[in-house]
Amino acid sequence: MTRESLFVTVDLGGTQLRVAGYRPNGEIVHRYATLTHSEEGQEAVVQRLLDSIRQVTTKFPREEVAAISIGAPGPLDPWRGIVFMAPNLPGWKDVPLRDIVQETFQRPTYLGNDANLAALGEWRFGAGRGSTDMIYITVSTGIGGGIISGGKLLYGKRGFAGEVGHQTIEPHGPRCNCGNRGCLETIASGTAIGRDARALAKVGRAPYLFELAKGEINTIDAALVSRAAEKGDEISRQLLATAGSYLGIAITNLLHLFNPELIILGGSVTKAGDFLLHPLWQTLRERARPPYLENFDIVPPQLGDDVGLIGALALALDPPPQK
Repeated sequence: MTRESLFVTVDLGGTQLRVAGYRPNGEIVHRYATLTHSEEGQEAVVQRLLDSIRQVTTKFPREEVAAISIGAPGPLDPWRGIVFMAPNLPGWKDVPLRDIVQETFQRPTYLGNDANLAALGEWRFGAGRGSTDMIYITVSTGIGGGIISGGKLLYGKRGFAGEVGHQTIEPHGPRCNCGNRGCLETIASGTAIGRDARALAKVGRAPYLFELAKGEINTIDAALVSRAAEKGDEISRQLLATAGSYLGIAITNLLHLFNPELIILGGSVTKAGDFLLHPLWQTLRERARPPYLENFDIVPPQLGDDVGLIGALALALDPPPQK
């Protein structure tokens, strides 16, 4: 590898498919994006992924391309390069994605869970630089994350570690897409906030949200709840405070398990700001043992929408250890 080496990185999502070319220092030199069209099924998406990679590789001499690295939804096996299933990619089951890409382009290829790679990217190039023990959490449609422990990404036995959104917080809570009940994702994500807000609006307990939505209850989502909270709506503030408290419980668990020095908290729901963060910190101070809060902080991410692409670069530079 030289300073002129090119790493082609892929961020495969249910809606967008993005590819970029990076130098080892994190400098981006080319990017390409298209819609995933996941409804077309596995074969069509894989072909679109290969075509998208070509949009980048053909812009550079072949010998410059050092590796290709892909972030994809999981669960997946980062050692064998297999996507077992992906809820937002219909029809995907046991897809040997790494081998397909590696055989097509004849370049070393790596595959990682997208949320884990976001943690790796923020740790190496973003808000986590200089830390050895940190956790990345994104609160959006769902809740995902990744754990850096002792300066290494925590993979677990099969590569499934870091599913912070699937901690059981309310044992008898709503059913989660994973099959469990009361996962953090089912009670504190943007989806959960929107669901609870719509339920209140339907029974007349959220008149201001009903008004903001112009009577279209099905359009009420977490972003609208955040807007209403800013305008002083008490119901919306309570919804965000409840989500913040649940996040505080989850982060207390993580503090006691992993003793991180830093948590990077991002995702669209965190745009609610102090309506979410004040109850989160209040819960932490009530529940976490005081020594765990010493020299500890929660900070926003720095890499923005490119976190998945940069995380894939970090994976190529530091592949998972051989088993």
